[in-house]
Amino acid sequence: MFFLKKLITFMILPPGIFVILFLSIAFLRKKMRLASVISVASAVSIYLLSIEPIKDLLLSPLEEKYKRPKQLTGDVIVVLGGGSYNTGVLTDDSLKRLLTGFILQKQLNIPIILSGGSAIINLPESEVMKSVLIELGVDRSQIFTDVSSRDTLGNAFFTKKICQSKGFRRVILVTSAYHMPRSILTFKQAGIEVIPYSTDFKMDKRYTFYSYLPKMNVLQDSTKVLREYIGLVSYYFHFKLFK
Repeated sequence: MFFLKKLITFMILPPGIFVILFLSIAFLRKKMRLASVISVASAVSIYLLSIEPIKDLLLSPLEEKYKRPKQLTGDVIVVLGGGSYNTGVLTDDSLKRLLTGFILQKQLNIPIILSGGSAIINLPESEVMKSVLIELGVDRSQIFTDVSSRDTLGNAFFTKKICQSKGFRRVILVTSAYHMPRSILTFKQAGIEVIPYSTDFKMDKRYTFYSYLPKMNVLQDSTKVLREYIGLVSYYFHFKLFK
């Protein structure tokens, strides 16, 4: 089921959807009118998803939903993994979340839970993050890891287990701003009291002429946001169905 969910997501989001569209054009080359419509629609879609104003339009409802609290009081910091490469190197999203968690841990001097285990490398993602924190001087006795979760549902489920075993009640949740609404929804459904602390903001907000030129990194961010909306809708119906 997990594999099927990922396969469908890859097929309906860039770049997978455009691969399918261009293959469709090849098969429809005898029906030139329909092929032309698909070609133009594909070009316009790629352009719009690759410029900063559209990316920000998609991001705004997610990134601006939860503001950082001015004062923080919690029992534990929870950092959600954002992916790692098969070489064991953390992705940019993971590094930004981990850096924020590290700063908070130093400021508040409370334990930290690292959640993420969907890796096919020698170490789960959370263990990679743990090794970074230890190198930065965080006491290993203050670090707890969830090595089993493969998605946000798993993050909440396994984090709750750790919190229950250690007596943690108030969680300061650290994740990318675009991912925070789905994370809050999931953790609340799991019965965890959450204080959101967003990081890894991706909105530009100020634009120049160059903001309207298509860029690959902007397309990548837009794709992440579209995937997040699909995840939100999927989780919403999941919780409704299994309530």
